[in-house]
Amino acid sequence: MTETDTSENCAENIGELESAEDFFGYFSVPFDPAVLQVYRLHILQRFHDYLARHCGESPSRGDYHRWLRQAHDDFVASDAATEKVFRVFERASGIARVPLSALRRGGEG
Repeated sequence: MTETDTSENCAENIGELESAEDFFGYFSVPFDPAVLQVYRLHILQRFHDYLARHCGESPSRGDYHRWLRQAHDDFVASDAATEKVFRVFERASGIARVPLSALRRGGEG
């Protein structure tokens, strides 16, 4: 990947990446192999969450790099239960999400 890659190129190429290591290589982000081995799905989900926060924007190569690095670093200093990336960890800590549509159905009848 070069500095001239556009956000469209990055978005297209992400679909072709097959492993967490591919993401780190593509965006030239250094990583701790031990952290990636344990938290790969959590890291990639967190990276996806960071991307989703900026939906509609045109992120630069540097943005993608920064978000992937931050996703990795989140798990260097923490763990899956603390970061609560997946709903199973939210539920285990008492956090519940109820869709608005479920509330509307409950009031009808």
